[in-house]
Amino acid sequence: MSKQNYDAIIIGAGAAGMMCGAVAGQAARKILILDHARKAGEKIRISGGGRCNFTNQHCGPQNFISQNPHFCKSALAGFTPQDFIDLVEAKGIRWHEKILGQLFCDGPSTQIVQMLLDACAAGGNEMQLNTKVLEIIKEQDGFAVLTSAGAYKAKNVVVACGGPSIPKMGASGFGYQIAAQFGIKVIAPEPALVPLTFAGDLKERMQQLAGISVPARVRCGKTVFDEAILFTHRGLSGPAILQISSYWSAGQSLHINLVPDVDIIAALKEARKNNPKQSPSGFLSTLLPQRLAQSIAQEVSQSRLADMSDSVLQKLAGRIQDWELYPNGSEGYRTAEVTRGGVDTRGLSSKTMESKTVPGLYFIGEVVDVTGHLGGHNFQWAWASGVAAGSALTA
Repeated sequence: MSKQNYDAIIIGAGAAGMMCGAVAGQAARKILILDHARKAGEKIRISGGGRCNFTNQHCGPQNFISQNPHFCKSALAGFTPQDFIDLVEAKGIRWHEKILGQLFCDGPSTQIVQMLLDACAAGGNEMQLNTKVLEIIKEQDGFAVLTSAGAYKAKNVVVACGGPSIPKMGASGFGYQIAAQFGIKVIAPEPALVPLTFAGDLKERMQQLAGISVPARVRCGKTVFDEAILFTHRGLSGPAILQISSYWSAGQSLHINLVPDVDIIAALKEARKNNPKQSPSGFLSTLLPQRLAQSIAQEVSQSRLADMSDSVLQKLAGRIQDWELYPNGSEGYRTAEVTRGGVDTRGLSSKTMESKTVPGLYFIGEVVDVTGHLGGHNFQWAWASGVAAGSALTA
């Protein structure tokens, strides 16, 4: 039935899959990487506006969400951001830091894709693109993998086919189907790092403010992010919103502080005393973009600060520094950068990524219930989990 025997077949030629293949191949393991896409590493190519935010200097377990928050620690300790930087620099790829430890290529993100392809080639990996996996069968001495290009055998199978985020890139929930087939629990997947949407009057107001970006403090429950928010025609986006979306669930409210570094009530009282004829929108325009200031000022009936009582000032201050609003949803997988949830880590070894119940079956990267914050953390998880599994294949 089988064409060839391999030490491992890796399903997915993305960040985690190629990293795993390179590590195992360079330790003399015979590796086949399969992907239904026409090109390898497409999510890498489009990331970071085409510059690839390939890691984050401050990446640690605190930057990840999982129902098993300790799971990521071992892999992240085993392959650090500096380890990936060393690979990048060894290839002569120039990079820079933007904000909050986020590292980007100076040139196009295809440099990172090519670096990984070269590493796979150096390890003698075989890579078959445009190949759909049809079935995986557990056999006594390994696995049979049936594909649109024929059948293959391997001692091990590594599932690195990601989650359903950005379906236009060919993303799907296939990895979850494999887990379910072998009785491995899957935490219900949801879009993460995704813009949030609103309905009714609130949506209309957002549309009027579309294009405005402001630094803000956004809170959902006890989780807080201080980064920019962006008003859109559908609702809210920007780094702070993308970050908080990974913690938000339907029915929950958000609290937004539009001027987190200002004692707004004190500033309002001082302005009322020193410039009583000033309008609320005039005052707010000193702190916020004019269109946003005017929109908020419309919520009070007084046209001069002098006419505003302390209670009205307090209400206005609350609107600016504790704006509570309820999203009606998100933009979904279409624009989600990653997927929250996935293969339950309690069924995997944190050191090797191997299933505890199906020897030889591994899950790495986004398909696993480990979701990073915005800013290079998800790529670092891909590299680290890929190295963990790749190293285990050489043991």
